[in-house]
Amino acid sequence: VITRPEMEIGRYHWMYRSSRPHRYHHVPALRGNVSPLGIQGCFECCIKCLGGVPYASLVATILCFSGVALFCGCGHVALTGTMSILEQHFSTTASDHALLSEVIQLMQYVIYGIASFFFLYGIILLAEGFYTTSAVKELHGEFKTTACGRCISGMFVFLTYVLGVAWLGVFGFSAVPVFMFYNIWSTCEVIKSLQTNVTVPGDQICVDIRQYGIIPWNAVPGKACGPILENICNTNEFYMSYHLFIVACAGAGATVIALIHFLMILSSNWAYLKDASKMQAYQDIKAKEEQELQDIQSRSKEQLNSYT
Repeated sequence: VITRPEMEIGRYHWMYRSSRPHRYHHVPALRGNVSPLGIQGCFECCIKCLGGVPYASLVATILCFSGVALFCGCGHVALTGTMSILEQHFSTTASDHALLSEVIQLMQYVIYGIASFFFLYGIILLAEGFYTTSAVKELHGEFKTTACGRCISGMFVFLTYVLGVAWLGVFGFSAVPVFMFYNIWSTCEVIKSLQTNVTVPGDQICVDIRQYGIIPWNAVPGKACGPILENICNTNEFYMSYHLFIVACAGAGATVIALIHFLMILSSNWAYLKDASKMQAYQDIKAKEEQELQDIQSRSKEQLNSYT
């Protein structure tokens, strides 16, 4: 039986914990923006957020957007300038280049579709990079990778591989107009260099567009020679189209590099997710075994207590 004095003494110790006088201790200065309650400040939160950013996917996305933008924008304007040059100097009859006009118009619509598709696809791949980075870094927490997530990562690997092969073809195709314009430009430079040479007249040097197959052989005039060809090279349409085709070809090459970069990132992320799923299965089995061991120990203690 507890007496009244003992109850008062216990209540006194429970309220004051100690009979010694209270001493004030020096609190060290806090570093950074950490609050006295231990809550992280703005700087620590920013560092934590920056640590979860997939920088490799971000660089690949920026490179992909830049390459596609250069290819689509410069290619669209260059095709318009090329059509203007052909109509004014190489094919004056509309029926001769009607098919070419339709093809160029179709290619311009395809450029619109390519720009829209890769804008969405780049955002999706960047989101997948954030998802995979979080899955790997939060492996020991409550975050769980699922079979659906691993299948989606594998699908992105396959799709990016197909797009990379397709863009290799686009890169090669975009080099064809650069080669054609370079031949015309080099021919104009030869004509300029022969103006001082009387023995070789510049009128005999010509460029026949019909040999490239872009206009039929019955197109009139179909070719340009001497001063006429030199005047064509000095026009703004030729100058802009030539340089825009070069930039468009460079943009296609940058897109190929970005897709290869994405392919390496996605393959690595898929391997990480596969290892993470195995680690999660191992941790689940280990936790289950520990729980069973604790249950056995608790039951044995209960049986021992019942015997005693």
